Amino acid sequence: MAKLAFLGLGVMGYPMAGHLQAAGHAVCVYNRTAAKADAWVAQHGGRMAPTPRQAAEGADFVMSCVGNDDDLRSVCLGTDGAFAGMQAGAVFVDHTTVSSKVTQELYTAAGALDLGFVDAPISGGQAGAENGQLSIMCGGDEDAYAKAEAIMTTYAKLCRRIGASGAGQTTKMCNQIAIAGLVQGLSEALHFAEKAGLDGRAVVEVISQGAAGSWQMANRYETMLDDQFEHGFAVDWMRKDLAICLETANETGAALPVTALVDHYYKDVQNMGGGRWDTSSLIKRLRKLG
Repeated sequence: MAKLAFLGLGVMGYPMAGHLQAAGHAVCVYNRTAAKADAWVAQHGGRMAPTPRQAAEGADFVMSCVGNDDDLRSVCLGTDGAFAGMQAGAVFVDHTTVSSKVTQELYTAAGALDLGFVDAPISGGQAGAENGQLSIMCGGDEDAYAKAEAIMTTYAKLCRRIGASGAGQTTKMCNQIAIAGLVQGLSEALHFAEKAGLDGRAVVEVISQGAAGSWQMANRYETMLDDQFEHGFAVDWMRKDLAICLETANETGAALPVTALVDHYYKDVQNMGGGRWDTSSLIKRLRKLG
């Protein structure tokens, strides 16, 4: 079993770190709010550390799942950052959804210290993290990925290296682009059914078995019909991710007209006070319009 550090105990990181401890690894956790780390240790065992550096000391692998580019830099770099505590040959695995720019920056910094660095953003939501059924898309050197793969499969149903450093983050952008369009389409379909006087559940029972079926439909339609939006990835975080998608598209020349439109719709949801609602709350915007 490996000696591990896990940095960031949010709705995804908390259960992911728990799976690692349950698998028999020696896990030390760090969280910006220490009370969350204390609660994790009380529930799962293991240890907690007051800084990323102290959590990472002596670890074979350091995993992170934090909020954004700046959060990731803060746990990696500086005198209290994880890189300063890691030993040569150790591997840093980042599960945060961040820009390819910061991934390349940290990949280079890690390489200068003889550390491996794998960008490994995740998909599957809170339920996927809790059930150990995440999809993990990875970028980085083949040898670093090969070392880390067995660790990641502890909480994954699928883990795959897509390419060189940054490829995992770019793949996650594809994931978010696809989700944005799917959720808007599902919202419009359910809203249309409501306005037409149809039983939304009966409609979904039929159309979900055909070409319209999707994970979003299977897992979100009931809560959408019930006007409940506390069951998944928050609008604020989705807008953060879509901003990365749109910035990268501008750099590469890719056309993302639907993604740009849905991002604007999510801004409307934020203006309705729904920044912490889950992403299926696009339907609330349609209901407000009519």
